[in-house]
Amino acid sequence: MPFKKTHASLLGLQDVTIINEVRLRKAIIATVLGNAIEWFDFSVYGFMAGELGQVFFSGIDIRTQRITVLAIFSLPFLIRPLGGIFFGILGDKYGRKKILSITIMMMSISTACISCIPSYAVIGIWSPTLLLICKIMQGFSVGGEYIGSAIFIAEHSPDRKRGLIGSWLDFGSIAGFLLGAILVVIISCVTGTECFLSWGWRILFFMALPFGAIGLYLRYMLEESPAFQGNLKKSIISDNSVIFSRKRDSYIKLIIQYRRSLLVCMGLVITTNVTYYMLLAYMPTYLSKNLNFSEDDGIIAIIVIMISMLFLQPTIGLMSDKFGCRPLVILGSFALLFFSIPCFLLINAHVTGLMFLGLLILALILNSFTGVMASSLPAMFPAHIRCSILATMFNISVFIASLTPTIAAWLVEETENLYMPAYYLMIAGSIGVLTGIKMQETANLPLHGANPVASDIIEARAIIKENHNHIEKKIKRSINE
Repeated sequence: MPFKKTHASLLGLQDVTIINEVRLRKAIIATVLGNAIEWFDFSVYGFMAGELGQVFFSGIDIRTQRITVLAIFSLPFLIRPLGGIFFGILGDKYGRKKILSITIMMMSISTACISCIPSYAVIGIWSPTLLLICKIMQGFSVGGEYIGSAIFIAEHSPDRKRGLIGSWLDFGSIAGFLLGAILVVIISCVTGTECFLSWGWRILFFMALPFGAIGLYLRYMLEESPAFQGNLKKSIISDNSVIFSRKRDSYIKLIIQYRRSLLVCMGLVITTNVTYYMLLAYMPTYLSKNLNFSEDDGIIAIIVIMISMLFLQPTIGLMSDKFGCRPLVILGSFALLFFSIPCFLLINAHVTGLMFLGLLILALILNSFTGVMASSLPAMFPAHIRCSILATMFNISVFIASLTPTIAAWLVEETENLYMPAYYLMIAGSIGVLTGIKMQETANLPLHGANPVASDIIEARAIIKENHNHIEKKIKRSINE
């Protein structure tokens, strides 16, 4: 039976991109640092919610202060999809590297500006207004940061190691969050309660400026990703009007064409970030305000949990390369669905050891999502729309998830039911199960529409051999039929 030759059947060494190890290492360090700055701010803001409430909202009662501070944490996420659209379109048109340089500069400046805002007692309503403006600027810049970084790393990664390499991005998230928590404890202890409330908290936000300067330098020294360079060459060779019309496809057409990938993207991001914000942003407040643990005990508990997550994160990435991303998402989602209530039973037992165990189980579940997200999402869309469409849908999903601390705090306050956060996590777990079922496996496969990427010539030859073996099996199957 005759068969038609495909591009895959003609695959040779010239079709496999080999990534230089030094170039890859630079890309990892530069992108991870930017993500760490983003989560450093989240950490500092979350762990100092009580103090920030007294500084910026001293005119209202303590209960309302806490909810208002958490609301300002969530509101800037409204602007993130706009940032995602803006930086995503620019990233597809002008390159990932340039956009990542702009976003890290905007993030660090807006975070440092918070340290300069006078308190409510000094300038009144202008104090929380300026805080909100800084958070909105952060939200706009962060809209292009995580996905831009994930795409940049994925487009630099060998296909067989994309899970491990992508996992370092959320390693940076956890490390940034951990650094923020540790510095909050150190500076509050050194300055004392009164001085920390007066000026000590400002040191933490200002530290984003030198971190950002280092990150900007590292990103400036990077080369553009191979996938973008390849797509740029295609646009030069092809008719420009056709290429640009493809880039300007209406979002409605893109949603119809990639609806399955979009739904999977949203499901994975919502499940991951609901768990993330519940564990790392809301739990310190929950432990101190609702369970009467001291604030230091709550922070120390989260610090220990994050240290364990740091060790597990690359392990999960390695497992995704070996066993696939989809099984880990399904396993983690079922665990979230069935273990959320048992975890909160342990947390609410008012025994320090059991509280640690409950938090640790939730952290392990969270790792099953963070270990695969950065490698899975960029593989779902082709290079010419990867940045724009992924940044938009990612940030819409993150906004939905960002409401978690505010809604959880409100539900607990209104119902006086300490298990409301567990029910909230179970809903996220249900979304994760459906996402895992619909998800297509991307581990060890080239990015959507891209040539294979290898780490060395030996791996490139192995990929070619596997490809030809696959083609031969298809031919034999066709002949037998």
